[in-house]
Amino acid sequence: MLGRIVKRLGHRPWFAAAARRVVRLDRWLQRRSKGRIVPINAAGVNTLLLTTTGRKSGLPRSQPLLFVRDGEDFIVIGSNWGQAHHPAWTANLLADPRCSITWRSRELPATAELVRDGERARLLELLTASWPAYRTYQERAAGREIRIFRLRGI
Repeated sequence: MLGRIVKRLGHRPWFAAAARRVVRLDRWLQRRSKGRIVPINAAGVNTLLLTTTGRKSGLPRSQPLLFVRDGEDFIVIGSNWGQAHHPAWTANLLADPRCSITWRSRELPATAELVRDGERARLLELLTASWPAYRTYQERAAGREIRIFRLRGI
C-alpha cells in the first residue's frame, strides 16, 4: 500500500524536491550498512547503490538508484527527477563505464552501456512499469533525452 501511495506522489513537483533530500540519507545509510539498510525500498521499489569514478575528481561517487532487471543485467535511468540537466553519475559512466553495484549486501563489479534505439523503448517500458513517474520526469526534462544504462556484471 505504501508503494502505491509513493508511486502516485512521485508525479508531484514537490515530491522530487523532497525525495532528493531523502536520497542523501538513503545513500549514507546504504554505504554505512554495506547495502543492508535501504530505506527507499520501503516504498516498494528496488534500489541499488551505484559507485562510479568522478570524471573530474577521479574519486568514487555513489548514488542510490531505482532499477529493473533485464535478464542478469541491471537497468538504471538518469531522470534527475525531471530537471533540465543530466545527473553527474551519467556523465561519469560515459567517461568511464567501469563501476560497481551494491545490492543485497553484495558489491558487484560492472560495466555500463548507454542504451539506444529500439532497446531503449523496451527498457523504458520496464522502468515506467516499476516507477510510473519517469514519464512525468521526461516531460519536465525540457527536451533532454533521459539517459538509460545497462549495467552488466563482470
